[in-house]
Amino acid sequence: MLHQILWDSCRDLVQACLDHPFVRGLADGTLDPAVFRNYVAQDAFYLRAFMKSYALALARCDDLSAAQAFHELIGGVLQEIAMHRDYARSLGLDLGAVRPNPACLAYTDFLLATAWGRSLGEILAAMTPCMRLYAWLGQNLAPRAVPENPYRRWIETYSAPEFEQLAARIESLLDSCATDSPEVHDAYRYAMECELRFFSAVMPGL
Repeated sequence: MLHQILWDSCRDLVQACLDHPFVRGLADGTLDPAVFRNYVAQDAFYLRAFMKSYALALARCDDLSAAQAFHELIGGVLQEIAMHRDYARSLGLDLGAVRPNPACLAYTDFLLATAWGRSLGEILAAMTPCMRLYAWLGQNLAPRAVPENPYRRWIETYSAPEFEQLAARIESLLDSCATDSPEVHDAYRYAMECELRFFSAVMPGL
């Protein structure tokens, strides 16, 4: 399957994400709350661009089953956005006033440029890494999360079977719509590189 080939080709970046101080801090609950607050703000900005990219991909669909899949995936993003709004209320964040940092802006610009101007397969290659990486991270962190971990909700969200189903859904679309081409490989790997940079950008000194 193409999605597995692409995932395997980025194992170095995937492991780097798992080993990142941001993810380790989520896992053991020691992440500085100020860093998490910064992350929530940036991720909320990112998710709006991610949702728009899904919508642009949906507009390219002639196949009704693919259109239904994108409809479900957009619903999943809306649930994530709702979670970030909850976080924002508890953290005193004004999400409407968020300004993206350079790593976040580079990622969202890439997603939207791909969604506007590239093939459906390349759009899916650019969007799949976020979904699969977060499901994989959640599933890896869940066994280590103690009840008192302040980031347990984040871990539970991304380790949940419902999120795994969404990740599998976009991978299925990727397999059916994309070809094993250099452009698809490049889009997938660049998106995974963006994920790693995103984690570093919310932590001072990295």
